[in-house]
Formats: sequence, C-alpha cells, structure tokens
Amino acid sequence: MTIFVDADSCPRPAREAVLRSSNKKGIRSVFAANRSIPGIAGKYAVMEICPAGEGSADNRIVSLARQGDLAVTRDIPLAARLVEASVAVLDDRGRVYTRENIRERLSLRDFTVNLAEQGLGIERAASYGKKELKGFADSFDRLLTALLKKEQANNVCTNKVPTNSVRPQAAESSTTSG
Repeated sequence: MTIFVDADSCPRPAREAVLRSSNKKGIRSVFAANRSIPGIAGKYAVMEICPAGEGSADNRIVSLARQGDLAVTRDIPLAARLVEASVAVLDDRGRVYTRENIRERLSLRDFTVNLAEQGLGIERAASYGKKELKGFADSFDRLLTALLKKEQANNVCTNKVPTNSVRPQAAESSTTSG
C-alpha cells in the first residue's frame, strides 16, 4: 500500500498528519507537486516533483496509484479518475469519495465552476483549523485502518508478503565486520 498526496493544495496540517501516520505505520507516502513542498521528510516519505504544466502532478499520481492505495486530494476531477481506478480517496477535510458519490460531487463542482466563470461565484470558507483537521484525521485513520485490514486479509488468503512497508536501504546494505 502507498499513500498518495496531491501536495500542491493539501494544507500543511493534513500533510503533517499523513507523514506522522506514514512513519508510525511504516507505509510509503508519495507527495506529488510541481514544486518542492517544505516539511516532506521521513523514512517512508517521497517528494515527487513533477514537470510544470496543467495536471502533471495529477497524471503522475494516477499513473502510480493502484487498487488498495489511498489518495488525499481536494481536486475532484483527480478524485474521480482515482476512484475509477479503485483507489480509496478522501479530501483534506475528511470527505471520502466513492463510486456512489463521485459523479454527484463532480457535477456540483462543474456547476460551481460554471457559476464562477459567469461571475456568479459562491464565496468559499478558506480557513483550515482544528475542526477541519480533526475531520480529516478521523476519516483518514478509519480509511487507512480498513485498507490495511483488507490488505492483511488478502495477504493471508494468498500467502503474500505485505507491501505496506518499505525496508530502509541502509539496513539492507549494511555489512558487519568480523
């Protein structure tokens, strides 16, 4: 399992929560953006810097993500592509996107964009505080736990080695003198 974060628009507190969870549980996390994002560090964290251009980070996430992975994005068209690929997706406020609700969310987004293009945009609350972070953290933990249990059950049934952790390179390549 890998956690993918659309890092360009993800608030710092949500990124930090993903990093803490990734490092605590030993799960690889990939933060994709068109620029380096400060604070992306840890044994299991990877900063994937994508070429400049519309949708390049989104395309990179879609190309890397697989069924059983988890993605964090507020980009609803990206969420739709990931849900279609059977990737679990939630936004930075904890809303989970599913096959049952993604078309409605996409339609509402398109309607809102259309209003904004006509100068009739709806005011948005741009704040991201403790309430929003708690909503994200609760949903993220629930979804991650469910995915890990499902992966563990699949591994038991098929006798596979779990893929949720990445072995540190230094530990594998160290030699002992003797």
